[in-house]
Amino acid sequence: MPLTPVPAGMVATVVTSLEMRVRPKPRPMAAAPFRLSRWKAPSPQKYRALFRRVGQSWLWFSRLVMTDEELTAIIHDDAVEVYAVEDRRGIEIGLLELDLRKAREVELGFLGLVPELAGQGHGNWLLDQALAIGWRSSIERMWVHTCTLDHPGALRFYLRHGFVPFERAIETFFDPRLAGILPRDAAPHIPLLDQSEMSLR
Repeated sequence: MPLTPVPAGMVATVVTSLEMRVRPKPRPMAAAPFRLSRWKAPSPQKYRALFRRVGQSWLWFSRLVMTDEELTAIIHDDAVEVYAVEDRRGIEIGLLELDLRKAREVELGFLGLVPELAGQGHGNWLLDQALAIGWRSSIERMWVHTCTLDHPGALRFYLRHGFVPFERAIETFFDPRLAGILPRDAAPHIPLLDQSEMSLR
C-alpha cells in the first residue's frame, strides 16, 4: 500500500472519535487519593500552566496558541466546565474539561493526569468522575476524541469504558516544538524532524 509522505517539520496523527449514547449503569466508582476542584473563570495563565503540565508529553498545544481573549471566551463560558484534579496536598495534577455548548451533548474536551501518574490506574477514577458529572438529565450523548500522539493505551481505555468509535481522520500540523510553543525535548517518543537540521546532513 502506498505511503503518504509527511514533510519535515510536520506531525501527523490518526484521530479517533468515540461516543456513548446511553448513560452507563450505576457501578462502584474507582478509588483514588484525589479530588476534583471546579475552576470557575480561571485566568488564562492559570489554565495554560495546568494544561501544559498535563499535556506537554503528548504534544497538547491547541490552547497554548490561542490569545488570552480566545481562550477566555471558552473557559469562561457557562457551558464549559473546567475541573482541576488535586492530590491530598492540594497540588493540581490533572485536568478535566466538559464542553456542553451543543444542546443535549457533552464533549470530554480534555481529560488527563500529569505523566508521572500514567499507568497507575488513576485514569479510571478520573473518567468515572467525568461520566458521573457529565451525564445529566439533559444529556443524550457524550463523546471524546483521542489520537495516536496520546498515551498508547488511550484508545483501549475509552473502549473499555463503553465508548464506541464513530469516526477516524488523519490530522497534520506544524510541530509545536519547532515553533517554540513547546520545548524541543517534549514528547521524546515522537520524532522531531527539523528540516533545517536535516539539510545539513
